Amino acid sequence: MPRFTEAGLIALAHAARATSRSDPFANPVLSVALTLSRQMDEEQVSHAELAAALRQLGHTAFADKARRLAQQAGIDLSDPDAALAVIATRIARPDPDDSPVPLAVFRAACERPRAAAVFTAHPTFSLPRESGQALAHTATGQAPPEHLPLRPVAPSLAEEFEQAAAAIANGRDALDRLAAAFLGTARAIWPDRWTRLNPRPVILASWVGYDTDGRTDIGWHDTLRLRLRMKRLQLARLSGQLAALPEPCTAPLRARLDEAMAAVDEQIASCPPPGPVKPEAAQAFAQALVGRREAALTTPQPLIELFPAAIATAPDERTSLALCVARAGLVAHGLSLAHTHVRLNAAQLHNAARLRFPHFGSGPEDPARRRALFAAINTALEEVSAEPVDMGGLMAEQASAARLMMTVAQIAKHVDASQPVRFLVAETESGYTLLAALLLARLAGVEDRVEISPLFETAEALERRGERVLEEALRSPHWRAHLRRVGRLCLQFGYSDSGRYVGQVAATHLIERLKLRIVDLLARHGLQSLEVVLFDTHGEGLGRGGHPDGLAARFDYLDPPAVRAAFAAHGTPTRVETSFQGGDGYLLFGAPPLALATVARIAEHAFAPLPEGEPDPVYAEGGFATDLFAGARAAFNGLVEDRGYAALLGAFGPALLDRTGSRPANRQSDTGGPATIRHPRELRAIPNNAVLQQLGFPANLMHGLGHGAVQEAEAFADLLRRSPRFANALAFARAGLALSDADVLRGYVASLDPGTWLDRAAQTRRPGRAAALLAVAAALEELGLGDPARAVFRRLKADDLALRAAWPSDLPLPGGGLGVPRMSDRLFALHALRLCLIHRIWLLAVEVPDFSPRHGITREGLVQRLLRLDVDGAVSLLDEVFPIADPPGAELDFAEPASPRHGGYGREQEEIIRPLRELFAMVREVSAIVSLECGAFG
Repeated sequence: MPRFTEAGLIALAHAARATSRSDPFANPVLSVALTLSRQMDEEQVSHAELAAALRQLGHTAFADKARRLAQQAGIDLSDPDAALAVIATRIARPDPDDSPVPLAVFRAACERPRAAAVFTAHPTFSLPRESGQALAHTATGQAPPEHLPLRPVAPSLAEEFEQAAAAIANGRDALDRLAAAFLGTARAIWPDRWTRLNPRPVILASWVGYDTDGRTDIGWHDTLRLRLRMKRLQLARLSGQLAALPEPCTAPLRARLDEAMAAVDEQIASCPPPGPVKPEAAQAFAQALVGRREAALTTPQPLIELFPAAIATAPDERTSLALCVARAGLVAHGLSLAHTHVRLNAAQLHNAARLRFPHFGSGPEDPARRRALFAAINTALEEVSAEPVDMGGLMAEQASAARLMMTVAQIAKHVDASQPVRFLVAETESGYTLLAALLLARLAGVEDRVEISPLFETAEALERRGERVLEEALRSPHWRAHLRRVGRLCLQFGYSDSGRYVGQVAATHLIERLKLRIVDLLARHGLQSLEVVLFDTHGEGLGRGGHPDGLAARFDYLDPPAVRAAFAAHGTPTRVETSFQGGDGYLLFGAPPLALATVARIAEHAFAPLPEGEPDPVYAEGGFATDLFAGARAAFNGLVEDRGYAALLGAFGPALLDRTGSRPANRQSDTGGPATIRHPRELRAIPNNAVLQQLGFPANLMHGLGHGAVQEAEAFADLLRRSPRFANALAFARAGLALSDADVLRGYVASLDPGTWLDRAAQTRRPGRAAALLAVAAALEELGLGDPARAVFRRLKADDLALRAAWPSDLPLPGGGLGVPRMSDRLFALHALRLCLIHRIWLLAVEVPDFSPRHGITREGLVQRLLRLDVDGAVSLLDEVFPIADPPGAELDFAEPASPRHGGYGREQEEIIRPLRELFAMVREVSAIVSLECGAFG
């Protein structure tokens, strides 16, 4: 029997926590960490046994994550299509005892896209691809594999695209079954007219390969290549659907498809590879794109026109139904597996407009020229006309925003003109930004082929500027005319920055208020008949788009009943879009049963009836909730500006994370290793959230609520019990409480405190250990993070105690039972184990012998890097300083008697460098398991 097991570690953690309840001065997580460290010193536990126990913990966490994934999606393996049939039947016959609605009403209901799932490429690939696939299949009932790697491997752009395309393909299969449900219902009611329908209430979209905000690895040719591949996937999908049907009725369709696929293959083959583009390669690509354009199709219309004859000659209703389903998918998505979203940020647009029109001068940030700037851009919109766009112009264009708009023009001309391209603009804080995008679109000749969409996610944009941005743009007759031509206003909301700077729950409140103000704004401008797209890109701190209570609760969270009712009252149709980001998001489409359940939940929300009866208490008695959210925002803002918070986030938190995407988590210092984090803005949103998860205290989900809640504990508890909307929003705080423990955070903070190591030095009886502990204390004193980290810990704990005191003890917990949420013993044990590993890394760090400076790094600097857990970088340097073997060629004959060869630095390698690698690998393994326990990365 192994001496160290998963069960033994959890039992040790449980006992330490139980003992600490009667000792207010105890630190149970450090107690467990110290016990484990002593066992390792006494050779009772080896590195191999620790690694084996970690594999056990990972296997358990993996299976639990799969179970929760199935629950959150609402998988029904016994009758997976039942939910789809219920939706279609309810639309056709709202009253089961009454006659069905007219076909025109049914057609209008099912042929207008009401919802969309958008696949986005964010750094949330928290599992290797094969492990993510296994997790999805385990969620559908398959046995979990015994041993799979859990540490993430950052994907390349091509790998991101492959994973997104696989998820989208599963989503399209699920949408076909949704279309079949609507067509089957129509066939039963209108047997002579059902084949005319093209149901598409839910669609898919993607920005993978088209998002240039913050990325430098996506060139214009990469976007065109990947867009052509999406076209090829759509054509191949249709070809596969037809291949399963009798040939006589589908022969013309197959022939035209074969011709188109061959032409697209030639276009893809001629596209320049990633990297700098040579003019000759761009020329060859242009010739293939233009020369094979007609054969490759630029609209699905020639294919759609062949369907009526195929349906009319179908030998049976099964074939007719399959043809109608295939046509519906083609009509819904055009010549692509999913709709196309491109993205950049507002500054790129401003730069492009200034380069093209120098008299615009500075951007909208200059209030003295604001009126003149709007007058100038409106004049330009009045005077400019479309200019030619070719590949040579794309290569020559220096402004990234203009280049992206020209890329959109090439897509519309040569790839697919049937569907608009969404042009998403991050960091939009002025109506000028929208007019600048419109101006570039007009110059590129695609103003009617793009849907320009601002992103509102900063607290400032959500609270004040968002409405003003739209108001400024709507004053322009050109913007109003553009909206009327495209038929919809597209808006984007996110939590990445707002959740990071004002907290999750306060951000929820701000986003809902902004949506309600937009309803009134459109009515004032007489645009209430426009369709409004409400695209939530998420950014929550419990996984991007994750909700503790599953998908149905997630959609009510992002599109609450009050918002739906407000738009309906003004007669404004809406489309709700939600993003499924990176590997964590793709999991919900990772296997056919998961994709089907996800599409069913989306469709259920899209067709959900409007609320009736009395308003939700959070609106009827909104004073307390408004004050609570305002107080939480103020408290969280104070936390963000606390230098101790930055110290806590940046001490070693980023080093706990493997790369889960293409962008670095934070900046590098001039001398190598991670730079000091002086403000949370220096960490990107996803790693910011992930670090909080890894420290056992996701403050962004709950901090700031405690003071207001405990002040009016009865009102807080009453609203949690009676208000579905309040409880839905506070589910994030509930989850935060379940994933946090102040003792765990105190363990990390105490580890940064030199005093902790001095206390250990005073108590140790192990020979030589006191000197090492004193050395760690001295190094930590130099690092200077202990005092600010302790101060911010007190701030966090005070609010945590208040929130736990106010939380009603009679509310159900997701895992069963009642009470205040609490971190599990298993998660607590993981944190304790990792603290033990970190401490041992630090003890090894101070054992590094002195050496001559290398690459500007001294021994003292290297120890500092190890304290920050920059182990990979430090060990690479140590390998250079203390090589294990003779230099290359040492065994050759150099024409003289050989000098003695004393070998390399075997002791340093064996006693310091190799253990550092092993310990840090286990540190990162713990992080991967913590991500599974939390449900997602960041």
